[in-house]
Formats: sequence, C-alpha cells, structure tokens
Amino acid sequence: MLLGAASLLAWWFADQRVLAWHASTWAREPWVLWSASLVHLSGAHLVANLLALGLLAGLGTFLHAGRRAVLALLFAWPLGTLALLYWPQITGYSGMSGLLNSMVAVLWAHAIVHAAKPLSFIIFGALAIKLLGEHAWSQPIAFDPNWGFNVVYAAHLAGALVGAVWGLLVQAPALLRKYANHS
Repeated sequence: MLLGAASLLAWWFADQRVLAWHASTWAREPWVLWSASLVHLSGAHLVANLLALGLLAGLGTFLHAGRRAVLALLFAWPLGTLALLYWPQITGYSGMSGLLNSMVAVLWAHAIVHAAKPLSFIIFGALAIKLLGEHAWSQPIAFDPNWGFNVVYAAHLAGALVGAVWGLLVQAPALLRKYANHS
C-alpha cells in the first residue's frame, strides 16, 4: 500500500525528472535507485502498475510472505535499477515494472520454502515465459506503440534476477532447515 501511495504522490506532486533514473547522473542523485520506480510515463502506465502491485500484494498475502520477503525486496529494489548500467543503450528509466518483476521473483523464492511446490512452479513458469518472450538480453529496450514509449525490458530481467537472488538468500536458513529435515 505504501508503494502505491508513494507512486500516486509522485504522480501528482513531484517533479518526475528529479525522481527518474539517468545513467549519467544517478551517482550524484542516488535516491533515484528507489524513486525511479515511483515515476510513470502516463496515467495508463501508473494504473497498470498499481493493478499489478495489487495483484502481487494479494499473492503475497495468500502466501503469507512476511518480513523476509520485504527484506529481500528492499535489497533487490535499488540493485535492480543499478543493474541497468549493464546495458549502455539504456540512458534513463522510470516505472515500477522492474520492481514488480523483483516482487514476483521474491514471492517465487518464498513459495519454494513455504508453499506447495506446484505453486512455486507456476510462479516460476509464468515469470520465465514472460522474460523469455521479452528477450531483454538481445533487445533491452524497445518502443511499444501500445504504451507510446520505450519499454525497458532489461529492467524486467534485472529486477527478476536480483529479486530471485535476494529472495533465495533471505529464505536460505528456512530452505536449509526444510531440506535438512527431509534427509
């Protein structure tokens, strides 16, 4: 809810240029590693991300994802944005999609330990199909006429990878206990 409220406040009250991430200026403006996720390029972009955020919040509630998932997301959030430096053609970024992909990956890691295996496979499969379809490794950014702006597919991939790593790291103690009890 806080993330959605912050996005709405940024939309209505903030100078979007100050909050967006730019490859050339982020080191002087480190807050953009977080604030870029609050900036949206259109009202439809904001609404779509808020709807996705609501769905993921519902999934997180269903999975009883708690403090460990939040902690993983807090670590993944700025690192997913920072990972965009890997693609020199990406000079700027704004939007919640990278963070949303981090959330999916963190929830997948949570589901591995705390939910039925089929659900973790479904989450992983859905995310993998989406990322494979976007093929950010060969097309990190592309104009999407449906949105009317460039979509930074690399943010989706970076967010998912960083989210998966941090999700697994924070779940490692529980995962080790789970598999130690099975042996």
